[in-house]
Amino acid sequence: MRRGAIGKVVPGYQARVVNDDGADVPRGTIGKLAVIGPTGCKYMDDARQATYVKDGWNFSGDAFLQDQDGYFFYQARTDDMIITSGYNVGAPEVEDALLKHPAVAECGVIGKPDDARGMIVKAFCVLKPGFDANEVLVKALQDHVKTSIAPYKYPREIEFPASLPRTETGKLQRFRLKQL
Repeated sequence: MRRGAIGKVVPGYQARVVNDDGADVPRGTIGKLAVIGPTGCKYMDDARQATYVKDGWNFSGDAFLQDQDGYFFYQARTDDMIITSGYNVGAPEVEDALLKHPAVAECGVIGKPDDARGMIVKAFCVLKPGFDANEVLVKALQDHVKTSIAPYKYPREIEFPASLPRTETGKLQRFRLKQL
């Protein structure tokens, strides 16, 4: 076991982290997970087949990195991956950092289109009672993320809604945040 990893490939299967062209990326680099083995997925008469299955490899739609020892680390859904100025940023990692700040009750992070960077990291933070949404708190949250994970991953924009859009089961609806 390795902290933060989902583990290694089980016997009988192969897994790779690849780029958009299906070529392996260097270890420690974020890419798309591809898995092949005795079982897999097949979408009968469905256009998703071309996206999720290529040359027998199953593409889960998840972004991962693999370390030098072969452990796999989940980063985000590939459609939730934020690419800002050439850097890959996983929304869940930024959310985790923000949730460790004492002012944040819950949050959601998305990539917002930006002409200069391609995308910027944008956060929606619901505050705990006793905290006020203001520019001082925005700066404090940005600095918190910069020191918690990496400086380039900080949210360049932060909004403070009263609540976040969720499904009936409580799952965050990022697609609705993207529509705001």
